[in-house]
Amino acid sequence: MNDNNPLRDVFNAIADPTRRRLIRMLSEAEEIPLHELTEQFPMGRTAVSKHLTILKEAGLVLDRKVGRETRFRLNAAPLREIQDWVGFYSKFWSSNLLRLNRLLEEEEE
Repeated sequence: MNDNNPLRDVFNAIADPTRRRLIRMLSEAEEIPLHELTEQFPMGRTAVSKHLTILKEAGLVLDRKVGRETRFRLNAAPLREIQDWVGFYSKFWSSNLLRLNRLLEEEEE
């Protein structure tokens, strides 16, 4: 997590459903032009661009110019931070639920 700039925080970037949908769309294609992404949302090009900027600042999206067109692609590496965070709490809850299960089994005996 980047505490200096909340826009660069991966957790903040994926908190919005529109941005999660953009990530999913980009994960299913090598690259997608901005106009094709915009067609998939009930909002204007500027709004989609703002969401892409947040994803870009978090390192989740890369872009490149091809003539007058901007194409976007996913950079999934920053999602590792989320996977690690979820993994930690998954282990935490698994071990606690295992202890609870043992306790309940002991009480039954």
